[in-house]
Order: sequence, then C-alpha cells, then structure tokens
Amino acid sequence: MKSIYLFLLFMSYSYLNAQLSSVTDFTIPTLAIGDTIKELGKDVQFVFQDSRQNYWYGTIDNGVYRMNGALIVHFTITDGLISNRISEIKEDQLGNVYLSSDIGISQFNGHSFQTLNERIGLDLDWKLQPNDIWFKCPSYDGFVYRFDGTDLIKLNLPKIELGEAFIAKYPSVSPYGAYCIYTDSYGNLWFGTAALGALRYNGNAFDWILEEDLTELHDGPANGVRSIIEDENGDFWFNSAYRYTIDHSNVNSSTKKSKSKFYKRTKSIGSLDGSNNDAFTEYLSVTLDSNKHLWFVTYDAGVWKYDGAKVSHFPVQIKGQNIHLFAIYCDKNGGLWLRSHEHGLFKFNGEVFD
Repeated sequence: MKSIYLFLLFMSYSYLNAQLSSVTDFTIPTLAIGDTIKELGKDVQFVFQDSRQNYWYGTIDNGVYRMNGALIVHFTITDGLISNRISEIKEDQLGNVYLSSDIGISQFNGHSFQTLNERIGLDLDWKLQPNDIWFKCPSYDGFVYRFDGTDLIKLNLPKIELGEAFIAKYPSVSPYGAYCIYTDSYGNLWFGTAALGALRYNGNAFDWILEEDLTELHDGPANGVRSIIEDENGDFWFNSAYRYTIDHSNVNSSTKKSKSKFYKRTKSIGSLDGSNNDAFTEYLSVTLDSNKHLWFVTYDAGVWKYDGAKVSHFPVQIKGQNIHLFAIYCDKNGGLWLRSHEHGLFKFNGEVFD
C-alpha cells in the first residue's frame, strides 16, 4: 500500500510540474539578466502595464525598464533584446510580453528574450484568430504583423484605387502605413492608416471609412488616423469631432465599391474648445478612463476630457508654455499617462498632469 501511495504521489508531482513548466513562470523574484537600478532613466517615452501589475517603460534608444513596486530592472540588447529602440509593447494571454522595435520583435517569457521568426505572408495568411497578436510596422510602409504563436507574419494592407492614386501624387509617402491597431468589442480588427482613413477587417472582408469621411479634407498628405476607440455606447471615435455608429452586420467591402455604408456619423462635440465652428483641433490619441470618459490628446493644445455632456481642458505646460504631446494611456488601475515629445512621461494626479 505504501509503495502505491508513493507511486501516486510521484505521478501527481510529475504531472503538476509538467503543467507548470508549460506555462510562463513569473513567480521567481530574481532574474539572470537585466540590471537592477534605483530609479528610471530620463529617456522614458511611454508606459505599458501587464497583467501582473508590472510597469514597462520603453525608450527610444536605451531599451526598456520593468518596474514592480520599488524593484526596477533595466533591459538592453546585452540582455537579449533585438534592439534598444522600443516602439510598442504588448502582452499575450499567457503573460508573455512583446517588445517591438525598428528591426524586429522580442518576446519576454519571464526569464529571457527570444526574437520572433519573421516570414512574408500571403493573402491566405489574413486570418482573425482569437489568440493572435497584431503589431504595427515601425517604418509605416503599408505592412502589419500577425503573430500566430509560431511565426511573425508580415502582411500587406489591401490596395485600393484611392491609395494608388495617392502614391502616384506623393511617391515618398505610403498612405497604407498603419498608425494604430485596435480590436473592437465584436472582435473586428481596425487599422488607422496614414492617409486613407480607417480599415476594418472582420475575418472575411475589408471595409474602409475613408479619410475624407473622417476629417476635414486636406490639401496634401493627411494627418492620418492615429488613434481609434470604441466608447461605452459602442460608438467609435477616429481623431475627429465625429462620433461613428457602426453596423457590424454589414460585411460588404468598400474595396469592392459597395454603395451601402456600414457606418453613420454624427458631429457630436464640435470643436474641442466648446465653440460651434468647424475649426476642430484634431487629436493624436484617445483613451477611456475608469469612468468611461473620453480623453483626447492634441499635439500642442493640451488634453481634453469629454464626459458625455461637456468638454474640459487640461493644459500641459512647462514654464507657461504648451509642450508637444503624442499619446495618452490608461493603465489597469485607472492611472492616466501622457507621452510627450521632448519631456518624457506625465501622469494625471486628479487635477493636472505632472
């Protein structure tokens, strides 16, 4: 009886150990890589919070910092990062963290970095699978990346007549460049492009909301759709004064010159400053806070909050001068962070951005 008990105990231990080894282990407090430091560097550009409450701070040319409480670890190429120039940070359902750069993407499994294997994709590689992770191409040249757990697949955004006409007029700029990627509550994937508007992919077809229907017409290259968000009512915002109600049942593709639109737009907030004129200040980034209020970031006119009824302004200044801003991020604790052009990160303290 004792020998059977020991055998069952051994088998249970072996099974449990196998299960644990198949899942990313984040419980070990120390790492064989990275430098433990006392404070963040002055070169931090943006922040990401993972599912285990770690904060990751990306830099332009000095790798990435990971902070958990008072513990800060600095990672660079000497620790296995593919590049010190970090442009995007994401996480998968297992807790692996991905750091996108100018030359590739590194995966951090809790212990070490591995570089994802890249291959050129075909039309048949356009798929919408629940566990895939999508990345922007840092060069904004009309490609996006889909990581299926094995390969990093480089895909071309679909070509349309308007895009090809744009290239003929402005050959040095790709209108298909993906400035942002967003997944809506229906599981559809959205791409904000450099000059063509917003592209929706539902796994079967592509639908466009063209630039001319998103912002005022531009005499020259457009500012691009740099941020997309779905609000608590299920409506969408594409860095303009318009709110868009989307018909998710319509699968007709605008690339096939469908005459029926899958969206309806309403100019709901006018100019950010509350005036009724058409001089809307386009924003670069938008997020929802823990109260489901919208926060808009402009390049040189501060931050604006829309609570569904009124718009409030939050200037962001140094020595009385507006500074240039890029993006806003809401972490899992409701903290609001700003990415600036020249002055690093700012965080909202409830009244102002510090």
